[in-house]
Amino acid sequence: MMEQEHLIDLKGICKEYDGTQVLKDINLYVRKKEFVTLLGPSGCGKTTTLRIIGGFEYPTTGEVYFEGKEISALPPYKRRVNTVFQKYALFPHLNVHDNIAFGLKLKKVPKKEIDKKVDRMLELVNLKGYGKRHVDQLSGGQQQRIAIARALVNEPEVLLLDEPLGALDLKLRKEMQLELKNMQQQLGITFIYVTHDQEEALTMSDTIVVMRDGKILQIGDPKRIYDEPANAFVADFIGESNILPGTMIKDELVHFAGHDFVCVDSGFGENAPVDVVIRPEDIMIVGEDIGQLTGVVQSVLFKGVHYEMMVSTGETTFKVHSTTMQPQGSTVGINIVPFNIHIMKPMQEEAPSDV
Repeated sequence: MMEQEHLIDLKGICKEYDGTQVLKDINLYVRKKEFVTLLGPSGCGKTTTLRIIGGFEYPTTGEVYFEGKEISALPPYKRRVNTVFQKYALFPHLNVHDNIAFGLKLKKVPKKEIDKKVDRMLELVNLKGYGKRHVDQLSGGQQQRIAIARALVNEPEVLLLDEPLGALDLKLRKEMQLELKNMQQQLGITFIYVTHDQEEALTMSDTIVVMRDGKILQIGDPKRIYDEPANAFVADFIGESNILPGTMIKDELVHFAGHDFVCVDSGFGENAPVDVVIRPEDIMIVGEDIGQLTGVVQSVLFKGVHYEMMVSTGETTFKVHSTTMQPQGSTVGINIVPFNIHIMKPMQEEAPSDV
């Protein structure tokens, strides 16, 4: 990727609090007009990374660059970024219009221009005509839109969003995911988004950065992260997976669940221990006489679009997703095509750091 396409570069970022390292050598670049999501469990360092980009925290070591210029020590108000937090922090004494206009008034923008920009933002967040309402008359979803409008009206080059949909119910959250993605595409602004919700990341992002314990484990587009996870943690965290111990007999041949399977991976050596990842939707249920493996259906759950079945082969229990239900207690065959078997090196568990 060409250097001039980079809008933000984080180089060797480490962050310590009271001797505890919360970020460990973070190297990441963000391109113009990109929707980047920092994804990981609580305490993985994603919000700290966002706050360092925004200037609310400073790195212990490492540098932050904006269009090639080092900005590590710049305060937030001097950076060309705006932030939307989970707690919307709207001003209760101001109406919707004045909440959105707040930053523009501080910049002494003429009133006519302010009104025009605020009206455009209200239209963008589907709240046209709400300008005179007080914020306490709005629902959580509407308040969230106002917080986004207030950030966007300042025309930042980068919008930072820290779990902004976390307080919304599931239906509203899904609606807002699509609206945020549409806004980002319409405005051509770079979005950097923090979430622990895998589905949210897969739905909205151009690029996903998976984090754990202050480190980046994998960077890629949603399809690559889902289809080719870098290790067992990523595979387990992004969607559902069967993760099984196996032995790579040789290139393109792996042994797991008591059977040899042809796969498409190579370069792991011979008779090497590996982790085998198979997505539940990639396992085919067939007649027991034609299956690579034979198993008994232990349980069946209806999940709305598909059935989730646990199938035990005696040696291994597989989670299988299928639109066709097999009754509990029935014997079935299991087939897995080579392309759907993902091989990775066993993840080395690190010793816990001293706290």
